[in-house]
Amino acid sequence: MRRPRDIDAELKALQEKAKQLKAQRTIQLGELVEATGADTLSIEALAGVLLAAIEQADGKPEAVARWTERGTAFFQAGAKKGGRKGTGNDQNGASGA
Repeated sequence: MRRPRDIDAELKALQEKAKQLKAQRTIQLGELVEATGADTLSIEALAGVLLAAIEQADGKPEAVARWTERGTAFFQAGAKKGGRKGTGNDQNGASGA
């Protein structure tokens, strides 16, 4: 005879895993803000920049592609080495928004 599944325990385990993943993502976003030097902005200014980026991304895949190239170059250069200094002059000459 098969053992019955403990669906409640499985659900609880999945919820805990989701909570851990959300916490990890939050930490990574904070690290990203610090690595780019955006932590020097006020919370209001940073929120405004992100909202403007979301508005610009809507219907403009070319802008997202440029941002992706710039972000890739940033990480390949090593965020800890260049810090914020390396974000203004990327290899492709693409500008942000």
